Amino acid sequence: MSLPSFEAGTSPLEVIAWALETHPDLVMPSAFNLNGVVLIDLAARVGFRGEVLFVDTGYHFPETLATRDRLAERYASLDFVTLSADLPDDRLFLTDVDGCCAARKVAPLQAYLAEKRPSALLNARSREQTTDRAEIPFVEEGARRKINPLAHMTRTTLEQYARHHDLPVNPLYWDGFLSVGCAPCTRAVRPGEDARAGRWAGQGKTECGLWVGEQAL
Repeated sequence: MSLPSFEAGTSPLEVIAWALETHPDLVMPSAFNLNGVVLIDLAARVGFRGEVLFVDTGYHFPETLATRDRLAERYASLDFVTLSADLPDDRLFLTDVDGCCAARKVAPLQAYLAEKRPSALLNARSREQTTDRAEIPFVEEGARRKINPLAHMTRTTLEQYARHHDLPVNPLYWDGFLSVGCAPCTRAVRPGEDARAGRWAGQGKTECGLWVGEQAL
């Protein structure tokens, strides 16, 4: 199947509409950051009624879990699914941050997707988030097709959209946590840093493994 020739200025709504028509079994992994909240709203507007997958690592901020609950209440037509590795609090992040992400975040989602076998994933990455994501296309091939409707949206545009539609953004975002992961491995972003600089700061790590690496989705 040939891919559509989306241009940089293509509306995210158009990309999502194509994704829903082409992949009716589409699912949406989300960590409920600003990008994710905006994508949920856009997808719901286009007619997405599928699953929104959230992996509870056991180390999330209370604000993140509260945001999940607010979103589930607001978008009752969507199926919010919480996954978990059900691991004890072994504090593995202190000695092996990659292993912690692999066990608590990547593995539960990989196992669920292996069972459900969706043909594509709808995700909220954008080019502006990090240099590693600076070239992501709207449609990305791999182990599964990944649809990136927000690829060309800027943080300013995302914030404007969220405010205009009064979206339930994680309150930590407005305190400088521009990308919110697990509490032990996330700090607020400093002036001049990219949006994901607060994730695993000082660890030489910028991705949890869901989108890049040997275990990438």
